[in-house]
Amino acid sequence: MSGNQAVNINPPNAQIDITSHGSDWLWAAFSLFTIFDLGMVAWMWLRPKTQRVLHLLPIVILTVTMVTYFTMASNLGSTPITAEFYGNHHQDQAGDPATRAIWYARYIGWTLSLPLLVAEVLLATGLSATEVSAALFMEVVFVVSYLVGALVSSTYKWGYFAIGTAALLYVISYLVGPGLIAAGHVGADVRKVYITTAPFVAFLFFLYPIAWGLSEGGNVIHPDSEMVFYGILDLLVQPVLLFAYIFQLRNIDIARFGFAPRETIIGEKPAATA
Repeated sequence: MSGNQAVNINPPNAQIDITSHGSDWLWAAFSLFTIFDLGMVAWMWLRPKTQRVLHLLPIVILTVTMVTYFTMASNLGSTPITAEFYGNHHQDQAGDPATRAIWYARYIGWTLSLPLLVAEVLLATGLSATEVSAALFMEVVFVVSYLVGALVSSTYKWGYFAIGTAALLYVISYLVGPGLIAAGHVGADVRKVYITTAPFVAFLFFLYPIAWGLSEGGNVIHPDSEMVFYGILDLLVQPVLLFAYIFQLRNIDIARFGFAPRETIIGEKPAATA
């Protein structure tokens, strides 16, 4: 046996599920996330010790997503749920009613990675811990609501979709509203970096509800296409954005953001008087 045997070793558990083509794409995405993760680790060790803090969350984010894509590429981490809608294209051979694979592994990964990504972006704004925590909580609500909605077969799934989308809009509003204002208070250079990053994150976040509606929600596109859609979004919003963001902040003293490593704080303390 040669080549990708994931769908043979771990057979699909739903009538509408990924094929070997979808698994091939997921293995490619897994490889990219692994390379980016190792690259972030190497980059961190090349940076001064006091400037490594901003690299820590991206390493966690990319590691979590790497494990998620390994699981999905192996055709694991999904459960069959009866689809609400049926089309006359890719579901022809599935029958009616048919089950569609819902990838809970993806949502577990998102629950851990997406809030941390939001935290990474907001760390450079100097926002209070309460404000950042509220945004992170709403990001979790977004992911959990979409997961529950995907696991519901009836039309009630769209209620969870509406709740999750509202939570996501809250996060987006914080990224382009209070976050942008707070970044300006830190400095013009920080605001310039933030204004080139936050709108990009907001735009990509807007595309996740569209992907959900076409896949788990509306059962319009094939799971192989679903993997490509989500995979491109995850690659853009995680490694591409994170590397670009940290690169732009590389020459800015992180102590200006309201936090600093212990070594920096100790070094800045005035010498004790006799």
